[in-house]
Amino acid sequence: MDPFLITALGLAAMFVLIALHVPIGIAMMAVGVIGYAILEGFGPALSSMVNAVSGNIENPGLAVIPLFLLMGSFATAGGLSSEIYRFAYAFVGHRRGGLAMATMGGCGVFGAVCGSSTATAATFGRVALPEMLKRGYAPHFAAGTIAAGGTLGALVPPSVIMIIYSVITFKNILDMFVAAIIPAILAILFHFTAIWIYLRLRPEAGPPGERMGWRERWAATRGAWAVLIMLIAVIGGIYGGVVTVDEAAALGAVLALAFAVARRRLTWRSFWSALVESASATAMIYVIIFGASVFTYFITVAEVPPALTGWVASLDVPPLAIIFVLLLMYIILGAVFDTVSAMLITLPFVLPIVEQLGYDPIWWGIINVVVVELGMITPPIGMNVFMLYSLAPQIGLTRIFAGVMPFVISDLARLLVLTLFPVLTLALL
Repeated sequence: MDPFLITALGLAAMFVLIALHVPIGIAMMAVGVIGYAILEGFGPALSSMVNAVSGNIENPGLAVIPLFLLMGSFATAGGLSSEIYRFAYAFVGHRRGGLAMATMGGCGVFGAVCGSSTATAATFGRVALPEMLKRGYAPHFAAGTIAAGGTLGALVPPSVIMIIYSVITFKNILDMFVAAIIPAILAILFHFTAIWIYLRLRPEAGPPGERMGWRERWAATRGAWAVLIMLIAVIGGIYGGVVTVDEAAALGAVLALAFAVARRRLTWRSFWSALVESASATAMIYVIIFGASVFTYFITVAEVPPALTGWVASLDVPPLAIIFVLLLMYIILGAVFDTVSAMLITLPFVLPIVEQLGYDPIWWGIINVVVVELGMITPPIGMNVFMLYSLAPQIGLTRIFAGVMPFVISDLARLLVLTLFPVLTLALL
């Protein structure tokens, strides 16, 4: 049977399984094993599955995922998110839209501690949303700001999605983190700009708050000392070469636990809840990675990547045009499909094409993360939007999607800039 036909049938079968609510990792693994078996036999197919699981388990890069997730869970239990929020509000809350900017900045800082977009959105949905509503913010704009701010958890290092990309593509995790610094700063600046423009048009949606004196600002700064220590220890330790990424993840988890215990915020119940939450998220991510690896084996043995790259090389169009077609594909997939899964499913096809066109895989990894961010707030899926809706159903799902649209436009503009100017991503490498 023609390998391309087998691949097409395999993809169709995988989408059917996903539509039937089979977990994405299991669906990818099942299709990968069966497709491999059709091409090479069941013996090699089962061996590929075993090798994929054992090889990934032995990969030290995967060890950082549960540690960073645990760090985020302990940081949430220790109340660090509230302190970040108060710190940001003390300095900009008195401006029009200042509370929204404080929320966005707080999400960026907490994203560096947490590493998860949905966890960041959920945390600030509990911390910031009541405060914004109490101070007269339009409910849809407040919820949209938090949903968009949560996406910073995917881009601000350390990021779980970047770790997954690095593991799957065998790229250096630290290189991904360094490459994300400028795009992460641009993300916050673009979101600030979106807030400013929107409130110029709709000033009643984000009224200014009370101006705090320097005594209150100093008190808020002192209250955020634990967060600053964690950021210095984890991010400063990584970029300073003092600790490896694995060691930084372990250090961050220990520090988050120590701060939560020292503040007497951690009960046995919250401690157990943090462990269960981190373990369940880790298991889900590991299964997806195992399934993606098996599926990649199937695609490789079907010789699809070299055939695709040869076909792309024969096209008489500029490389940038192909990149824009790929980005459009991801935006469409992100609107109807889980975006992280879409990235992993398409990576075996797309990455060889990107490299054939002469683009850096680290740059493409950051672009992938930005597109994943976009998918987290675009209808009809929008995981972060649904997270906010679960916390505040009285606002309404359609109104939250309306509130997030200024940030969708902001993300599209940022994606265009990063695509046209790869040097912004690769300048620090």
